Amino acid sequence: MRVRFLILFMLGLAGFSGVAEAAPNQNHLILCGGPALRKWEDLRVQRDQHDRWWANFVRGSTLRMVEIRRAYGPDAPITWMVYRAGYAERGREDGKPYVKWITELAAKRKVTLVWVHTGTDVINTINRQPSRSVVTFDFFGHSNKHCFLLDYSCEIIGVSKSWIHENDLSRIKGGVFSRNASCQSWGCHTGESMSAVWKRAVGISMIGARGKTNYEPVGQGQMPSVSGQWVR
Repeated sequence: MRVRFLILFMLGLAGFSGVAEAAPNQNHLILCGGPALRKWEDLRVQRDQHDRWWANFVRGSTLRMVEIRRAYGPDAPITWMVYRAGYAERGREDGKPYVKWITELAAKRKVTLVWVHTGTDVINTINRQPSRSVVTFDFFGHSNKHCFLLDYSCEIIGVSKSWIHENDLSRIKGGVFSRNASCQSWGCHTGESMSAVWKRAVGISMIGARGKTNYEPVGQGQMPSVSGQWVR
């Protein structure tokens, strides 16, 4: 009896890795908006300028990927939705192959890259997920209290031509999210209206900022901070 218990105990230890293994039929969604063009932002006074570094939202995304893989296992499936036009335009402005770099980054980190162009593209990608499979959702990009702004100051200064408005959230199938899914917007002001609409439409709470978010910490390997507070 004592020998049998010892064998079972050792088998239990052998199966314990300290990190959760990726469960089948789970996915983690990250939405990444695009940067502003410098030709527009340089027309603003310095305190109002955005995106001096092109990769704020990309770096925020990859930091989150690390967190997800630590919490859910090294093989946790991640779908990375990226607003392609923003990085294509900023790449042309900077003379850098940002679209190519993002593609290579996705391959290196073994995530599924989905290029999106409109809010409808994003919603369709979310809705294609199997029932109760979405465990986490994160948004990195410009936003205001009513919108995820996929594009901001890319084609027109201070204007977005591609977005997801809170009125569009009812088009998302709430059934694709697990019942205890973790959702967060890392954009400015989302917690002032959009989080509440998200909860009513999707049935899952979304953490958002009451106030502005700051992406300076991502250059030092830390997640964005908020000037106000994070709220649900």
